[in-house]
Amino acid sequence: MSVPADHPFAAAVRPLVDAMGGEMIAPDRARGDDVVLSWEGRPVIAVRLPHISDSLDHILADLQRRHGVPLSALDRKTKQSVVRQLEQRGAFSVRHGVETVAGALGVSRFTVYNYLNREKSGD
Repeated sequence: MSVPADHPFAAAVRPLVDAMGGEMIAPDRARGDDVVLSWEGRPVIAVRLPHISDSLDHILADLQRRHGVPLSALDRKTKQSVVRQLEQRGAFSVRHGVETVAGALGVSRFTVYNYLNREKSGD
């Protein structure tokens, strides 16, 4: 069985699956940790979620696409905003999250921690 790409439900959830960095697969190929989605009582697609570390890379790539330039080319205020967005999405709960974000932004880990502390202190 293949993923019914022309099914209205598949078309409806594709933007969400893409935003998460997931993969749509046929329900009969689903593994235990995949999420099977049904339409009118019948399995239509399964979603294979990315590993958490892959999710962070996907989120960073999406932010770069949205800004239209490498994240390292952003000004300081925009980098601070990116760090706030990433914190809200749980990026820093991932092992090596701070290091990964610092590398993408072209700043030190210390700078990322400063951005995080600045947000918490309300400055």
